[in-house]
Amino acid sequence: MQSFVSTVAYRGIETLDVSVQVHMSNGLPAMAIVGLADKAVAESKERVRAALSSLGLALPAKRIAVNLSPADLLKEGAHFDLPIAMGLLTAMGVLPSDSLSEHIILGELALDGSIRRVAGILPAALHAKGSAKALICPAENGAEAAWAGDLTILASQNLTELINHLRGNQLLAAPVARAEPPPENGPDLADLKGQETARRALEIAAAGGHNLLMIGPPGAGKSMLAARLPSLLPPLTASEALEATMIHSVAGALPASGLIQQRPFRDPHHSASMASLVGGGQKAWPGEVSLAHRGVLFLDELAEFSRPALDSLRQPLETGDIVIARANHHVRYPAGFQLVAAMNPCRCGYLSDPARACSRAPRCAQDYMARISGPILDRFDILLDVAELRPSELLSEQLSESTAAVRKRIFSSRNFAAARHSAHPEILNAHLEAKSLNDELKNNDEIRALYSEALEKQALSARGFHKSIRVARTIADLAASQHITRYHVLEALSYRRFFLFGADNG
Repeated sequence: MQSFVSTVAYRGIETLDVSVQVHMSNGLPAMAIVGLADKAVAESKERVRAALSSLGLALPAKRIAVNLSPADLLKEGAHFDLPIAMGLLTAMGVLPSDSLSEHIILGELALDGSIRRVAGILPAALHAKGSAKALICPAENGAEAAWAGDLTILASQNLTELINHLRGNQLLAAPVARAEPPPENGPDLADLKGQETARRALEIAAAGGHNLLMIGPPGAGKSMLAARLPSLLPPLTASEALEATMIHSVAGALPASGLIQQRPFRDPHHSASMASLVGGGQKAWPGEVSLAHRGVLFLDELAEFSRPALDSLRQPLETGDIVIARANHHVRYPAGFQLVAAMNPCRCGYLSDPARACSRAPRCAQDYMARISGPILDRFDILLDVAELRPSELLSEQLSESTAAVRKRIFSSRNFAAARHSAHPEILNAHLEAKSLNDELKNNDEIRALYSEALEKQALSARGFHKSIRVARTIADLAASQHITRYHVLEALSYRRFFLFGADNG
């Protein structure tokens, strides 16, 4: 008496085949699960036993061995409950022996036989589609699985429905992928008073995908600006939405619709640990940098984050992915995010105001800025000094430019850039290769002279130099200019001024 059913295990967002093999033999009644199963999987035998008992079925008085193959692959998560139960039902003769041969099965069982939602359904559905198999999953995950496309899906609320369907006594309805319309009334730039320079820098950052650091006193509007960035960005493409959804699916953080439709905006608290930012933990879960993939990661009060946590962002900012290496895990997650950060110039926040600055100024600012390493500062394309609002600006009744108007210019800029490098229209200016940057300076002595002077006077690093060219290219795109001019370069260089006191260049 034996049976074989298929399920999956996860290594990051990679989906690996797992065969659930059930064998019943004479001997003392017992049930063992082998195959490098974690605690959640080992405990599934009690959930399975209770779920079958709720249907009026008892396990036979035999020695039952459940093997999860391959044996050297770590099996984690409660989604192994349902494949183990279906394997037992097949071995017991309740289900036909060939009824599950072309299915991939996932689901957690409650003690009453209901099938509960699990994480990672979309990667499993895409894997099943690629393997030309059907998918059995919880009803709550049906809408998520349906986004995989042309795939047979059995989404059941409980074991009774699933058994009746497989035996031909009942027909389960196919789940439908549903898309909830994104909210129309998000934060609007029109709510923000003044700050014309900051608004211009935010527009450039949105148009080119540039990393942005805002430094200014409390209440200047830094967080308000950052919160309005996602509404300036174009909607996710179909492939980008699937990428983001797969990461959130593995993390168990999907919305009810089962699809990420808006660009993610993640804003972790400054007490966040290194593992919560870049990913890790016992099961190597994705961190904030991966959950912000194809969206924005906003770090408010940047200097209050721990230095090791901030320095762990260096590699994903350069490569667009993160590799979590542990003794029993080696997992790669996508991490292509736009970094936006805000901070005060010093601990008291009023460095530029002699009337309110603390008695330790400017030494307090030097100590405060030294909490951020030079390599992290160098990875920001735009360094922006956000000034405190004047009373006349706060009391002004003049309406500021709306998000819709700014977004229209940003979309035009991105379309202009995509037409310029038509071979790879998806590449943002923030990620242009060195060859493209060199082409911008070729045969342009005036621009080369400007950068030669800036390299000496502003002490730009090679990375800062290239980032400045990328920002200048975005400014030119906003002006619908085929070539970078002197004015574009001067504006770009104004965003690379190191006004930070005592920044550590280590």
